[in-house]
Amino acid sequence: MNNSNDIKKIVNTAASALGADVIKIYNQSIQILDRITFLMIKTYAGRTIICFGDNTPEDLLGDEVTIRFNDTSLKVKMCPCIHENAESIRKIFKWTSPQCAGLNTSFGAGDRIGLATPGHIQAFKNYDIFPVLAQQSIREMSRTIRAAEEVLDDATWGVFQEGFTGGFGSDADHLKTEQDIRATIEAGFTGFTVDPSDHINNNADTVDLDELENLFVSLFDENDELTEFMGQYNGKNIVINSKDRKLSLQINDEQLKRLAVKYLPAIRFTIWSYYLIKKLKADEAFDFEMSVDETETPTSIAAHYMIVNELTQAGVKLASLAPRFVGEFQKAIDYIGDLNEFREQLRDHVAVSEFFGQYKLSIHSGSDKFSIFPIVNQVTNGLFHEKTAGTSYLEALRVICRYDTKLFREIFLFALKKFEKERYSYHITTDLSRIPRLEKLADSQLEILLNGNDSRQVLHVTFGAILTAKDKDDEYLFREQILNVIDIHEEEYYKVLTKLFCAHLDAFGINKK
Repeated sequence: MNNSNDIKKIVNTAASALGADVIKIYNQSIQILDRITFLMIKTYAGRTIICFGDNTPEDLLGDEVTIRFNDTSLKVKMCPCIHENAESIRKIFKWTSPQCAGLNTSFGAGDRIGLATPGHIQAFKNYDIFPVLAQQSIREMSRTIRAAEEVLDDATWGVFQEGFTGGFGSDADHLKTEQDIRATIEAGFTGFTVDPSDHINNNADTVDLDELENLFVSLFDENDELTEFMGQYNGKNIVINSKDRKLSLQINDEQLKRLAVKYLPAIRFTIWSYYLIKKLKADEAFDFEMSVDETETPTSIAAHYMIVNELTQAGVKLASLAPRFVGEFQKAIDYIGDLNEFREQLRDHVAVSEFFGQYKLSIHSGSDKFSIFPIVNQVTNGLFHEKTAGTSYLEALRVICRYDTKLFREIFLFALKKFEKERYSYHITTDLSRIPRLEKLADSQLEILLNGNDSRQVLHVTFGAILTAKDKDDEYLFREQILNVIDIHEEEYYKVLTKLFCAHLDAFGINKK
């Protein structure tokens, strides 16, 4: 059955019989499988899956009623959007399960409040790009009090709501522990970004030679291992040929030891993580990324070569690598740095990736880096992965700014209060003195705080404090209000998200379908 008027009558009749009020029917969600009609609706209790036909799926949990329609008995089941039903929907409709991105040009769209996926899809569906819709770091999950299952489920519900059958990926981002790896695998993620930054020794660049020698020797249990490692790199003329680049790397004794002390423990942790994932996934396909972007200095071409050479020898199959690029990738604002220098370094990184057989270069903190987007797509020839997260949260605040100015003012004042504490884990150069005074802004002017670099960063880095703050009665100060405003004005949220992400994709030069 696909007549929208008939479906509306069936849904309203069944909902009334079950004591529910229908607020909205998501017509694009309608699916028919084995003579059963499935769709998503919104009630005052939240989003709900409706299915009806001669029978209803036993695996979907919910309340069932039999109604009469056109002299026919129909069984109708209302199924809440809970974890168990998300698992069942992923089995019934395979396109609601995450897939591997592989070497497809891909774009990660983090969602810190769980309501952004439909807006992301409305942008991505018109472009030749693979969307990674369930993307969140462990740090973000912790700061927003969300479990890995919830992140994936929210993406699944968004995909079903939009009827998006084009395929999407998932990325368990910045994994640092075995516990995190196991939790995200159990949740059903297909992409894994290992963050070995806890094992990177940034002091290796500056320690004196005696300490450097001691640190280097301590990396190897056997002298033969040390000798073999030195033999691969020390004093060798390593020639890297690519389509439009020829590099010659000559790593001397001191350079090699500094590289080894800095990165080798991180490489070993990455190898260990890869094989743990491979074991737990039982040889199911997965995307694997190593992130080395959270270092104090840019990733040199020699470091890139050594890292991937060690991973390759260990049998690790990279889908992508996230170097620390030259310049600054501060949160929520455009790239800061010399674009020509960025282009030339990126060309060198691409040459190394081509030498090893190709993997994508991953751009972390990629939100709103409009000035480098054309360079990235051109130089990598589309072999890149872009990661965004906080920019979708800022667009949620934009909607709040438009429809609940009192709430927005309270959020911004609280963000200013918490900023110094919350900025500790981010490299940003925010200047609070450049932010307009809130009390001097009329309600109609508040949105400038979402456009200025300094105020954007204040709101960006305090997301965890905003979403988890509670009052003396242990009630959330802002979280439920934020979710409620976005739920009421969901179409506006989708609209601003679509505008923003289309601007990202257009800046990259991604082809439209």
